[in-house]
Amino acid sequence: MDPSVGGLELPGVLVLVGALVCSLATTLMSSWLTLSSELLPTEIFTVGLWETCVVQELGMQGCRPYDGLLGLPPDIQLARILMCTALVGALLGLVLAIPGLNLVNCHRRPRPEDQSFKRALRAAGALLSLAAGVLVLVPVSYIAHLTVLRFFDETVPEMVPRWEFGDALFCGWTAAVLHLVAGALLLVSCRRLQQNCNPTVQFPLAQGHQGRRTARSRAEYI
Repeated sequence: MDPSVGGLELPGVLVLVGALVCSLATTLMSSWLTLSSELLPTEIFTVGLWETCVVQELGMQGCRPYDGLLGLPPDIQLARILMCTALVGALLGLVLAIPGLNLVNCHRRPRPEDQSFKRALRAAGALLSLAAGVLVLVPVSYIAHLTVLRFFDETVPEMVPRWEFGDALFCGWTAAVLHLVAGALLLVSCRRLQQNCNPTVQFPLAQGHQGRRTARSRAEYI
């Protein structure tokens, strides 16, 4: 096996693990949006996918979960669905990618059919990682877009407090990038392995045909 294949697939799986952790943290964090008012500078209001919190200056935090699904804003509902789907897809991609590593061998002597099966597992894990990256990027960017529109809304008086980006949005962007990088690394490793398993040999065949033609010409001459 080409050492470059192992140098791509193992970092790809490690990056995928980091992306899964960041996606889980983004889903559970209650700081998707933050709001601080000049009237109460000692308190900061935060909004997450599952609860809203009030953080005081002394470090005390009080959170309250949402009462139900019907009263949630559409952007929060969409973010919940997409983030949970991304977590399931990323976890399934990791489960498929780990057995597809060439470092994980069930037999002492790997067979060609085993290599093709491993390549298929790793490719499936890469595609799921890419899909998870897109699923994470969509709700994070959509909520950020709505926040920018509401922040620069001219119809709202300037004295009214406005929502701003929270730490969860930046963590979500990081998770999306890591998912895309992991998927790209795993796909490139599959491509390298396929090229190594199917080399193109042309010159020996051409020499063999030339040798046959020379033998036939000699036989005809005799």
